[in-house]
Amino acid sequence: MITVLRASWALLLGMFLLQIGNGLQASLMGVRGAIEGFSTFELSLIGSAYFLGFLGGSKLAPKFIAQVGHVRVFAALASLISAVLISYPMITDPYAWMILRVMIGFALSGVYVTAESWLNNAATNDTRGQSLSAYMLVQMVGLVAAQGILATGDPSGWLLFVIPSILVSLSFAPVLLAVQPTPAFEAARPMTLRRLYDASPFGVVGMMLLGGVFSGQVAMASVYATEQGLTLAQLSGFVSSFFLGAMLFQYPIGWLSDRMDRRVLIIGASVAATAVAALGVLMGHIFVMVFAVGLLSGGLSQPLYALLIAYTNDYLEIEDMPAAAGGLIFANGIGAILGPPVMGVMMTAMGPWAFWLFLGIVTAMIAGYGLWRMTQRPTVYAEEDDYEAVSYTTIMPGAVSPVAIEAAQELYVEAAEELAESGGGDTAT
Repeated sequence: MITVLRASWALLLGMFLLQIGNGLQASLMGVRGAIEGFSTFELSLIGSAYFLGFLGGSKLAPKFIAQVGHVRVFAALASLISAVLISYPMITDPYAWMILRVMIGFALSGVYVTAESWLNNAATNDTRGQSLSAYMLVQMVGLVAAQGILATGDPSGWLLFVIPSILVSLSFAPVLLAVQPTPAFEAARPMTLRRLYDASPFGVVGMMLLGGVFSGQVAMASVYATEQGLTLAQLSGFVSSFFLGAMLFQYPIGWLSDRMDRRVLIIGASVAATAVAALGVLMGHIFVMVFAVGLLSGGLSQPLYALLIAYTNDYLEIEDMPAAAGGLIFANGIGAILGPPVMGVMMTAMGPWAFWLFLGIVTAMIAGYGLWRMTQRPTVYAEEDDYEAVSYTTIMPGAVSPVAIEAAQELYVEAAEELAESGGGDTAT
């Protein structure tokens, strides 16, 4: 780990500052939007717009990098993000905010592609797993730290918009000033969504449904907390609970995934997440209980992202694994775009408790579809397959571009090839 920090400290520091700014503005949208009189549905569209931009950026950023290089793309997107962040309080219109959120999502996705290319280039085969772990850890810590800043400010003023703009501007300094070679960038060969679905229907459908769960948690948690009448400090704690839960549960669930049928684990975690959501419906606005439910909800649902990637790889040939990353992220992105508007309609019609109802319904759908798929095809699980979780236990939805997933896929492929050469097992049927 010391070797990783020595080689990548500038990038990790930059991404830490970036995530503080990103996490702060994301939560601030729900609070400030309510102050400005935006409806719940309008706020849901604003939340959804980020994921629309993010999905577009994941597709277009590699083309920009190929044309003009990493440094220019990085600097241009930095300027765009900083400018957009300071524009929110100047243009307090929901539809203008939607456009700004699309721009933020697009720019951040491009930044992730650029930064993760640098990180992957700096890592060796021996340190790539540690690099990914350190990268995702600083991102999660940054998102949690952002909620602490939110709790100390005044969402009706300018300061909480200025702070993320400053942090984002500062985040690029250590990266651009670091003495590191510019990495070569090669986009992975594509795999059609249809072909990926044929290989693993549960993987694709599960990722799409999970996108709705994640975007609902991220985009609508502050809206739910505001409508429930939580204080700003309580709202910040509630938003943080999803990330804290993911950090706490990610490794134990990844550990289990190497010791049992992953499909059973995905279904079990989804059923548990559904039960937790039902508990959230009953808890109302009791903060201690709301925080605990958020912790369990994030802890049980967000690690499913990594499990579904690993599960899908179980049904792919080794040579097809790198190409699968883009298809899985696309499926997850479609669900992420659709999740907040559906949740917004439900919350408008039924009240804030529909936040938990939506999460419960979607996780139940994941479990139900998984159970049905178990009747259609046997598992390929084998006790010898003990290499996947090390690649995926730190990968989190919405916080990485296809580059990080492809880096994790490289680890998976290397371990799978070593296992195949030793005669220890098969990775596909």
